Amino acid sequence: MPNYDAIIDVAKTIECAFSTEEVLSKYTTFKIGGKCDLMLFPDTREKYVKVIKACKANGVRFMVLGNGSDMVFGSGGYKGVVISTSKLNKLTVHDDVIDCDCGVNVSLLCVTAYENSLSGAERLYGIPGSVGGAVCMNAGAYGGQVNDILIECEYFDGENIVTADVNDLELSYRHSLFSLGDKYVLGATFKFAKSDKADIKASMCDYIGRRKEKQPLEYPSAGSTFLRPEGHFAGALIEQCGLKGYTIGGAQVSEKHAGFVINIGGATSNDVKNLVQHIKDTVYKNTGVMLQCEIKFEGDDL
Repeated sequence: MPNYDAIIDVAKTIECAFSTEEVLSKYTTFKIGGKCDLMLFPDTREKYVKVIKACKANGVRFMVLGNGSDMVFGSGGYKGVVISTSKLNKLTVHDDVIDCDCGVNVSLLCVTAYENSLSGAERLYGIPGSVGGAVCMNAGAYGGQVNDILIECEYFDGENIVTADVNDLELSYRHSLFSLGDKYVLGATFKFAKSDKADIKASMCDYIGRRKEKQPLEYPSAGSTFLRPEGHFAGALIEQCGLKGYTIGGAQVSEKHAGFVINIGGATSNDVKNLVQHIKDTVYKNTGVMLQCEIKFEGDDL
């Protein structure tokens, strides 16, 4: 039996909020998943590091959860500790630079930049993830990526707190130094260009308008389900294979955009996983292209 009492004792000592038997579906954009044994809610970077150290020191299985926008948990939940970054939401503006904790929502970063007449994040407006997750996967949209505005990142490598320049983070398409999951983003610093607020707002409205027009934002999902294959677009390949609207249980290939698997109601983690596998098999059989799934599946019953 994991030594959760030791973790709870640390949480109480440092005044870190926690709960047991927390329902994980409340913390993911797919709205799927059972319970975790223990969830921690650090509200400072220092507390975040201390609870990670406590889990490691006690040999307790743990994972970090940001906005849950790329995660599907199994019906059996997660047997271990989930560290939520939702309360790590401090954000400060210094002239043309914004520093923020890893739990800050990307759209809030974009709105804050706009409110301070700072341009550079407009293309990222509407991305449902947290800053930590966005840095980890070098999130992007409409030709823009996080590394366009990121200048440095503070992270915990399991032993020490490190501040690294953007050029040392190994950022590329949906990849970074953090992709292996053994380093933890604490915060990030972004640099912008001064610009006219009206122009920034118009650009943000344009990009969010495109999202609403072309993406099934009215349904729970994890955003784009697959990485972009070299020389192709995943959605186009899936549509080409006649899979628009294909459904397994409550999981469906969106009829609005084939690159999205959505929860049309009551979808289970296995519905999503089986549908993703069917899409991959069908696309490979018909086109020779092997799609890579962006969704992370977590749970002992998957």
